Amino acid sequence: MAKSFRSCTTVDLVQKQQYTTTPIHGVKRSFDQTENGLHDSVLKKNVSNAASRTSPKRLRPEAICRNRLEASNIYNLTDNANGDLAHTLPKPSTEYLPGPSQNPLLSLFHPRYGLPNPLVKNLAALGINCIYPWQSSCLLGRGLLEGQKNLVYTAPTGGGKSLVADVLMLKRVIEDPSKKAILVLPYVALVQEKLKWLRKVVEGVRKNAGNLSHAGSQIPKWLKKHDSSVRIVGFFGGSKARASWADVDVAVCTIEKANGLVNTAIEDGTIADLGVVILDEMHMINDDHRGYLIELMASKLLTLERNVQIVGMSATLTNTGNLAKWLDAKFYNTKYVPVPIEEFLVYDSSIYPVSTSSAFFKTASQLNSTQSLSSIAPTRHIQKSQYRELQSPLVNSVVSLAIETAIAGYGALVFCCSRQSCQSMAALISEAMPINELTSQNMLDRRKDVISDLRSLSVGLDETLAKTILRGVAFHHAGLTAEERDFVAEAYDHGIIRVIVATCSLAAGINLPARRVILQGARMGRDLIGPAMLRQMRGRAGRKGKDEIGESYICCQKADLDEVTQLLEADLPIVESVLTAEKRGIKRALLEVITVRLATHVAAIQEYVRRTLLYHTMETKDLDTMVTTTLDELIGEDLVTVDSYGAYEATSLSQATVASYLTPEDGLFLNGELRRALSAFVMDGEMHIFYTFTPVWNPGNVEIKWAIFRKELDNLDKSGLRVIEFVGVNPALVNRLANSAKPLPETTSEEIRTARIYRRFYTALQLRDLCNEIPIHVVARKYDVPRGFVQTLAQTCEGFAAGMIQFCEKMGWGMLKAVLEHMGDRLKAGARADLLELAKIPFVKSRTARVFWENGFKGLRSVAEADPKDLVPVLLLAQPKKARLDGDEEAKYHKKLLIKAETIVRAANRLWEHQQQVAIETDM
Repeated sequence: MAKSFRSCTTVDLVQKQQYTTTPIHGVKRSFDQTENGLHDSVLKKNVSNAASRTSPKRLRPEAICRNRLEASNIYNLTDNANGDLAHTLPKPSTEYLPGPSQNPLLSLFHPRYGLPNPLVKNLAALGINCIYPWQSSCLLGRGLLEGQKNLVYTAPTGGGKSLVADVLMLKRVIEDPSKKAILVLPYVALVQEKLKWLRKVVEGVRKNAGNLSHAGSQIPKWLKKHDSSVRIVGFFGGSKARASWADVDVAVCTIEKANGLVNTAIEDGTIADLGVVILDEMHMINDDHRGYLIELMASKLLTLERNVQIVGMSATLTNTGNLAKWLDAKFYNTKYVPVPIEEFLVYDSSIYPVSTSSAFFKTASQLNSTQSLSSIAPTRHIQKSQYRELQSPLVNSVVSLAIETAIAGYGALVFCCSRQSCQSMAALISEAMPINELTSQNMLDRRKDVISDLRSLSVGLDETLAKTILRGVAFHHAGLTAEERDFVAEAYDHGIIRVIVATCSLAAGINLPARRVILQGARMGRDLIGPAMLRQMRGRAGRKGKDEIGESYICCQKADLDEVTQLLEADLPIVESVLTAEKRGIKRALLEVITVRLATHVAAIQEYVRRTLLYHTMETKDLDTMVTTTLDELIGEDLVTVDSYGAYEATSLSQATVASYLTPEDGLFLNGELRRALSAFVMDGEMHIFYTFTPVWNPGNVEIKWAIFRKELDNLDKSGLRVIEFVGVNPALVNRLANSAKPLPETTSEEIRTARIYRRFYTALQLRDLCNEIPIHVVARKYDVPRGFVQTLAQTCEGFAAGMIQFCEKMGWGMLKAVLEHMGDRLKAGARADLLELAKIPFVKSRTARVFWENGFKGLRSVAEADPKDLVPVLLLAQPKKARLDGDEEAKYHKKLLIKAETIVRAANRLWEHQQQVAIETDM
């Protein structure tokens, strides 16, 4: 490859140092290697005296420090235990579980399943050597493996429910390459996790060659050489994937993206290619904001009467029979848990075992009464702490239980009520965590590697995380960036971090089980968590293959006992339709089926409604009245027209609304905003475009800081001032609210509309800064918000911007579409127009791209031809903080940057080669 020639730059001054490394990217040590035998050695010792009995290990001077806090001892009150963690845990289940030698159907190699050997071998390599009896029974239900019958099933968290859906889905697309699959998940984090898993599962697996000729016609020329592989593609907000429906075999999607794919396939006539749809976390149908989209999607597929297999699953379904009736499906229920879980109540420093929720209710009721407590004696007691920070029995219990778990070599998840509580609790646990005697030098080095990874991110290193990770503790919440959360989760999964303190988003968002789950109360924010979320959190206890048993502790204060007991006694909510008029789901449902021309006459609309879950729970007369009223509303709002023959037709506004994934209400609001903008769009600046790109809903529940808002308005140029006047932001009102600290009133419909405009403009200011190469951590500090929120905002706005471009196209506003498309590219790059090509490269975004540009790397070719060693000083210049490190740590840090530089050069080469190949094919 030709050597690039650049002029001498300031970065050359720091290029004298040579870096010699061997590739270590992707090399991981097994869980058994994490503590050099600590797991076994500690369990043989009494936990309360472990520190004093263990010989000190040689540590680096900076690691030898006296703990500021010390965890309280936990001692047994029964005669048959000696205080070891191994004895305090319940005994493993002795229930006999047959294997493939006793039951051949428990092996996926069995011909009844019809799976290709490479697929089964991949599953075995990932730890799935055989399946559970319930999984076999479920899969072998009549018509399921053949894709002829739908399925609804429920299994506890950790019970292996996902594997059943994976087998059904992959079998279908491998056997018939003309068919595609959609896997629907509620959260981006789950989509990303599932993508990684499925790509490992299908690595080296080839589709049935007999049907490739038909499927291959849909594949782009540059992908032809891969047409026999199983293509797994993610569709979610902020995704960089450029794949279309024709480019995938399995689309792993968020709810909104999945519904959009189905609409597109219906409109362009390719819905026949869809073979199977997996609805994971099916209980989300109950969600007031997004649940109706799942019902819409399934109802449309049922109405089409195509051979599309629908599989719905969740750990918290109580009415699988009703759901199966709706979907014309088989249903299967199991309560099988591969790792037995014991539950405990912790109250006033005492630990009470609870075998059932009714026992819990009885125990807690007696604790909260003035009666004698002799009948409910605790089994263990947590000693009162002498430290001021641990005087609260609740806090002291959480800290002591977490540290007891970590010392024994196990993992613990602690759930707290807020982001701030997570960080405070993580700091307390880390300050009480002994590392001098019980932590090997190897483990300290691995933790420093994690800190180095975090430091190499574009947002820099969080100071609190830097302190806690060294002691094997971290926190995990939405305030961290996605990259930070990934590093924390991976370190925990490999035993480097022993304790994670998290909000409930971790229980719902990613799969990180633990030996011990500890709940600091049962609230998230000010509200009690629901019974479904509580079950998910407690269900994280116990790891198949790593733990023989699991524990769940709910730590309560006296004031919360009644509510917690009621929560534990509460039944899981029944999954019901949210297509009701008061929740406005029916309006979007009818708008979509008319727009995609699935139903355009009364009879067809009635047939569609009969396919909804709502039809099975609502009186027919009331449902007919609601449908008629909703159709009249759509006509009155110019979203739908009806001709003299009674045929309904979507207007351009309806088509724009559906194409942009908007609700009818948001589509109407946006239409008004854009029509006003067309009459007087402020083109001599960028602020109006950023406002247009900001979602009409409130992404991330943005809270306006009025003093910051006032300061930003004062700094606007003349163009920006014209924008605020045009959209309706009054600086005088902002000033008054900044002085009074009162919230913006939101009582009437007009006040709600006004509040939406103010929030939208305040959010647009953050978007403006991001697109002008201000790093995420700087924007977060400027607007006093967590940097994870800023990153999420950028990703949300990127998806919304794509929707706005679609909106303008459907409305016929070509000029506005062109303007928005240009700015959309800047939004993806987080940079100005001159850096758009550079920003296509992974790890080269925003501020980093600008540093590359300033030091002579101004395009794909220059980066592709660069020596990775030449990029290390550039990456150092792009780091937000210049950390003071000792010699060894600095060398390790430089090695990580070199690995990143090598990744950047490889990615730039791929992009450059692809760009040249596309150009050649275009010229042919």
